[in-house]
Parts: sequence; C-alpha cells; structure tokens
Amino acid sequence: MKTHLASLSLPSLALFANPLFARFLAARWLSTLALQMQLTAMGWQVYDSARADGQSVQEAAFVLGLVGLAQFLPLLVLSLFGGQVADRYDRKLILTLGFAAKAVIAGALALCANAGPGVIIPMIFVAAALSGAINAFVPAAASALMPMLVPRSDLPQAIAWSSLAFNSGLIIGPAIGGLLYGVGAPVPYMATFTLLALGALLLLTLNAPKQLPDAGARTLAMIAEGLRFVWGNKIVLGAISLDLIVVLLAGAVALLPVFARDILHAGPQELGLLRAAMGAGASVVALGLAIRPLRTRVGLWMFGSTIAFGVATIVFGLSTHLWLTIAALAFAGGVDMISVYIRQSLIQLATPDEMRGRVAAVSFVFISASNELGDFEAGLMARILGPVTAVTLGGTLAIAASLGWMRLFHELAKADGFELKQR
Repeated sequence: MKTHLASLSLPSLALFANPLFARFLAARWLSTLALQMQLTAMGWQVYDSARADGQSVQEAAFVLGLVGLAQFLPLLVLSLFGGQVADRYDRKLILTLGFAAKAVIAGALALCANAGPGVIIPMIFVAAALSGAINAFVPAAASALMPMLVPRSDLPQAIAWSSLAFNSGLIIGPAIGGLLYGVGAPVPYMATFTLLALGALLLLTLNAPKQLPDAGARTLAMIAEGLRFVWGNKIVLGAISLDLIVVLLAGAVALLPVFARDILHAGPQELGLLRAAMGAGASVVALGLAIRPLRTRVGLWMFGSTIAFGVATIVFGLSTHLWLTIAALAFAGGVDMISVYIRQSLIQLATPDEMRGRVAAVSFVFISASNELGDFEAGLMARILGPVTAVTLGGTLAIAASLGWMRLFHELAKADGFELKQR
C-alpha cells in the first residue's frame, strides 16, 4: 500500500499563528543557540588547553575526537530506550527535564572554566558524557512531539521552518560563543545556562495534545518493533544509513579548532565564524525549501546533495584561506540541509504516531553515530594522517559511498516525491 503526501501549498507565517508550534519552535531555537555557544567554547578550550599543555597538533586533535566518543557511548547505550520512553511517557516533560539538566551542566562548566588543563579538560569530558546520556531521550521526544502540534498537511513545511530556526541557531550561536569566550571563558557557559532555563520555562507553558502511549507493551518488545519497522522500510533505512556513512566519513566539525588555530592561524572569534558557516548555508537552503518545498525526484536530490557534501569537504580540507574555508563550509551546510529535509520528511510521514518516538530514536542513533562517532573518527584519522589528509580523504570516500548507496538502495534513488511503500 502507498501513502501519498498531500499537495503542498506555499508556506506563510500563518503556521506561526498556531501557538503550540510557535512556542515549541521558540524553545528549540533557544536550546540550539545555547548549545552551539557551549560547543564552540568547549571545542576551543579543549584544543587550546591541550596545545598549551605541550601536546602536538595531532595529539590535541585526537583529544577533540575523544570528546566526541565520550558523548557517543552513553547515547548509543540509551538511545533506543529513549525512543520507547518517548512513546510511553509525556514527551513535553521529557524535553523540559532534558533542557533543565543541560542547564545544570552549563552552570558547572562556568564554575570550572578558569581552571587549568588538569581540571577543565576532564570536566569537559564529563559534560560531554552527561550530555550524550541526555541526548538519548531529548531528540526522540522532540521529533515525536512536533507532529502532534501541527496538521499532517503542514508537517513538511513545519520541518522546513524548524530546520531554518535550528540552522539560524547554528549561525548565531557559534559567532556569539566565540565573541563571549573572548570576554572570558565562563561567559558563554553562563549565557548557555540562561537560555536553556528560558527554553525549559517555555516548554512548561506548552499545552500539548495528549498522546496515546502503548502502556501494555514491554520495553524490549517496543524497541524491537521500532527496529523492525525501520528495517522493513528500505527507503527509510537507505535514507538514514546514507546520512550515517557520509557524515561519518566526511564530517570534520570536530577538527575546526585545529584548522582555526594551527592552519588558518586564527582565534576563538574566527572559530565561531567557521562553526557558523555551515549553519548559514543550511539556513539559506532551509528558507528556500520552506518557500518552495521539494515535490519530485527527491531520491536524486538526496544523493546529489551527499556527493556535493563530499566535494565541499575536500575543498575545506585543502584551503589555507579563511574566507575560502568559510565558503566551503557554507556550501556543505546548504547541501546537507537538502538531505536532512528529505530524510526527516520521509521518516515523519511514514511513521504512525504511536511509533514515532522509537523510530526517531533509531534515526537518532544513526545520526549520532555519524556526528559524535564521526568526531572520534576524524580525530583518530587526524592523529594518524594529519588533519588535512584526514579531511580530504574523508570527502573522497563520502563521494564513493554515495555512489555505492545509489546501487544498494535503488528504490531510494528512484523515489519521486514523498511516496513510501509500507508493509
């Protein structure tokens, strides 16, 4: 049987007249802004502290990779449980508690920010691990909550506007984080604490519709059901796994402090610009998708975007000029936005409401494997090959993997519109 996406009308600000969606989006935007400020400060502080402590470029880059691994491991263990929790318990409450817990972490980092490498580096590792544990529950709950707040026909547009808000946070957050770090190391962490607390308060006032939890099912049975659903839908599986392999190979965000400090010979402010560049490119594309959503040949659009992402990564790795590096990162962010938009639309429209938490959790395990585990892979390869060779090789392999996935998941490559075969 096939389910067809309803005809999409051009978006308008009328979507924001829905107070539930507007409040939810504001809370998510504040959290994105806050966490990007924190990540910028953490990345610079870890790498700069390691270099100041006498480590080489390759050794300090590997420390950055280990931070990604520290965040990924608890997330890997807990994410599938987080998905069934989102299907069983109040999704708004899960989000609120997650924001509050991350605010506490930011406050702890602020207190330790002026300590020496022997204190701040272990503290950042602890913060990364705790954040990974929280992320096992928050994204699944957020992904499952949003479709409850808008009509189904508005969902692809809501995803586009949500992506635009998210990526605007990716632009503003790192830039502000770099500037605030120049004022003092504790300042970006204090600002993160404040914004996360405001986001939690917004969520508390959100009167979301009641969900229908599957209270009778057992935990492991619910997890297994979510895994079977993803495995049985080859288009969804192909979209999720494509993102995993491409970002795992070509993702180089963890190495931005390396390129900023020791290749471009810049400081934390320039690092903020580098981190903001991908969000800037993604925001431009997200706005375009919100105004003119994709309707046809979505499979080819997705594979074309991942190939272009690999090309942009190669340019980034070879560049020794700040503005060329920024341009390459902006282009990479833009084409990645196309892949994200298609993947999220396919998953949301294919998944029954009562399973959205579990399917979102499976998706997030793949995303986190590509991001946080990708950070570790980038740091490890930089330790072995050096940062430039590691990044350019990763971009080349991402292009090859995209071509291979086109053959392996030919149904996804041939997908025209958001039509999904369901079992």
